[in-house]
Amino acid sequence: MKTFTKKYLVGIPPWIIFGAVIVLVPIFVFWTIENIGKQKENATLMLVEKGAALIKSFEAGARTGRMHGRGFQLQNLLLETSQQQDISYIVITTIEGTIIAHSDPSKIGKIYETDVDIQKIYTSQKLEWRKVKTHENANIFEVFRRFSPIRRYFRKQHDSMTNAEHATPDLPILKNTPETRQVIFLGLDMSSVEAARIEDVRHTILMAIILLLIGFAGIVSLFLSQAYRTTKSSLAKIKVFSETVIKNMPFGLIATDENGKIAYFNQEAESILQISNQRVMGKNPGEALPEKFWAYIRDLTEKKSGIERDISFSLDGERTISLELNASSLKGDNGEFLGDIILFRDLTEIKNLKMEIEKNQRLASLGNLAAGVAHEIRNPLSSIKGFATYFKERYKDIPDDKKTAEIMVQEVERLNRVISQLLEFASPLKIHKKSVSMVTLIQHSLKMIEGHAREKNIEIKTDLDHLIKDLYIDPDKINQVFLNIYLNAIEAMENNGTLYVRFTEDKKNTMAKVEISDTGKGIITEDLTHIFDPYFTTKQSGTGLGLAIVHKIIESHKGETRVESERGSGTTVTILLPVTNYS
Repeated sequence: MKTFTKKYLVGIPPWIIFGAVIVLVPIFVFWTIENIGKQKENATLMLVEKGAALIKSFEAGARTGRMHGRGFQLQNLLLETSQQQDISYIVITTIEGTIIAHSDPSKIGKIYETDVDIQKIYTSQKLEWRKVKTHENANIFEVFRRFSPIRRYFRKQHDSMTNAEHATPDLPILKNTPETRQVIFLGLDMSSVEAARIEDVRHTILMAIILLLIGFAGIVSLFLSQAYRTTKSSLAKIKVFSETVIKNMPFGLIATDENGKIAYFNQEAESILQISNQRVMGKNPGEALPEKFWAYIRDLTEKKSGIERDISFSLDGERTISLELNASSLKGDNGEFLGDIILFRDLTEIKNLKMEIEKNQRLASLGNLAAGVAHEIRNPLSSIKGFATYFKERYKDIPDDKKTAEIMVQEVERLNRVISQLLEFASPLKIHKKSVSMVTLIQHSLKMIEGHAREKNIEIKTDLDHLIKDLYIDPDKINQVFLNIYLNAIEAMENNGTLYVRFTEDKKNTMAKVEISDTGKGIITEDLTHIFDPYFTTKQSGTGLGLAIVHKIIESHKGETRVESERGSGTTVTILLPVTNYS
């Protein structure tokens, strides 16, 4: 219940509730007090009007009795009138306070005990009222004014005194004597009116409370509705955001529900495991996922405990992938099991890069060692070459000795070239860039090997895009790259063939692309991954450093070197260089 209340009111700040109370309560309190006041005024007005009507009625009865007989008795009329409902008493007094008629005959002739000025009441034409309490502690509404039962008749007689023929001898002409100066007091029982008024007050207060609650509920509902819309909008945004993040996150994600069925399988998981989303959704992981993959995380489903490990397994028997795996169980607020979450990342490329880095580090160490050895070898080589040249001249008349000496000189020169390439490869590469026309550079490099190609009957073809802007490169180093690739291609074709050079722009990757193809014997698939390794060669006279230097030069230009080849179908070397200038 507490959780429900907390969730229900989570969208309403406390100041909203406090503000609603501050605004609504004074309004409805004022409305209630105003209503009760009006009801009280209406009750008083009703009693005043009722009293006035009864007094007028009593005066009319008294007037009628006086006109129709001398035997009229005011006391009898008063007794009959006081029998009406809600009339507590009727009292008629002189202005001196002497009771001349009373609904209680025993009080006639006594002085009417009251704290009002009877003489002042007589001189006023206004009907007055007050509330009094009887000895029995009953509430009485008392109405009083001058009693005038003969006023109109006396005025008529007075107005007709001038005409003797209109005088009626048998009717008395009443004079303004002390006996005729009278005041009437009419007491009305307030119990029924008070009961009705109290009931009205209760009804008014009840209605005020109901309206207050309705108003408060309306305000709260308004804010709840607004909070609901805001929360719904926020949840929709969060849902879209979460789905977008999960969909495009660089981790594979597999989520299962409380029944162990796969409930989510993102795109990265599809890419890593090579399984479509449609094949696994709603199925048991053991049935839909690779067996070896699920074997590593089976402990999670059985023990409901989290695991974190690196795993490797063969995918479809074709390739081995390495994964960083994190898995844990999801639980609700009350500890109930909601499902499993499995996150994994493909570490295959990272491990390959790590191996490549380690390999390069070993090669760098070997290169430093080789550079030191090369320096030590060069000095003895110079002496050997000198002695070989000496013996070549000394024994020039002896063919066998001369030939031996020439072979010694050639081998020393070849060894010196290897040492020079080794030193170039091992030493830091110094690049001197400038703006160069790539078309001009390619044409210049091809002229340098035209003669060699012509000797081997190799045709040179080009397809050069002259519209590509100049590149910011080191022309000498790039020329060296081209010559190394050209010579390898010519050597691979032996006699007859075609050397094809194509220069275009890869607009998608903003790179300039040089493709150098030959129709030679090609490279076997096993050797393709090693052709850029130092000292790897398939040629008897090769040093194994030519393509390694090519790769190093292109990397220093922030470019890329690719080789495509198939045994017996020739080789294509692709060089990619950035079009954007680099300092």
